[in-house]
Amino acid sequence: MTAGALADPSAGAFAGQGVVVTGAGRGIGAALARAFAAAGARVVVNDLDAAAAHTVAQECGGTALPGDAASAEGLAALVGGSREALGEIDLWCANAGVAPSGGADAPASAWTLAWEVNVLAHVRAAELLLPRWLEHGTGRFLATVSAAGLLTSLGSAPYAVSKHGALAFAEWLSATYRHRGVRVHALCPQGVRTDMLASTGALGELMLAPNALEPEDVAATTLAALREERFLILPHPEVAEYYRVRATEPERWIGGMNRLQRELEAGGAL
Repeated sequence: MTAGALADPSAGAFAGQGVVVTGAGRGIGAALARAFAAAGARVVVNDLDAAAAHTVAQECGGTALPGDAASAEGLAALVGGSREALGEIDLWCANAGVAPSGGADAPASAWTLAWEVNVLAHVRAAELLLPRWLEHGTGRFLATVSAAGLLTSLGSAPYAVSKHGALAFAEWLSATYRHRGVRVHALCPQGVRTDMLASTGALGELMLAPNALEPEDVAATTLAALREERFLILPHPEVAEYYRVRATEPERWIGGMNRLQRELEAGGAL
């Protein structure tokens, strides 16, 4: 067990912590890797894009372990390599994600990809991490869920549904293991100025870009939330009110979202 694992993360003691960030070649993942490194953590940078992973690792003094963070084989290799590099994994940031477009007519391959990357990658990582965390009585799991996991995502049924699954798994992990020292967090931003937002075209430009945050702002909010032991991390505070309305006034919520759908269709964004 590392010195980092013995430190008190709730006090903001990231110094010496062993942190793994998946999907860290750019965007939120890269910002998280840099922020944790700046806070004194020892960071493993993972991404399918090997060149991007090495670039970010070099920038933050971390270790690049590029590869697939969704498949069982890829995760086993990443967990094993991370333990070799860090000694122990104190914090796992399940940040890699995909956002295929489409509705009920989306191809099966899009649904499979979204489920594998956005949900099963979290499940498979937890399966590998939990035995040691439970043995040591400490560990931390951060899932980048997106506000889509709390609300929905017009234009992408696979993304909305799989992100709901990611949130459900994070909630289950926290409810099941909190008393045994495993802390779980769900990061739920709306628009963030990343390649993923750019790829959404007119839809993202209309819905998300006006209030989009920089990845560095999301990372700063995340580290503050981890220090405060918050489960739900909302870089866009207004999401809390949207979530409340969705839960307590579902007819109003669905009616509002359908009105937005019609507006987007009329404007040619959908």
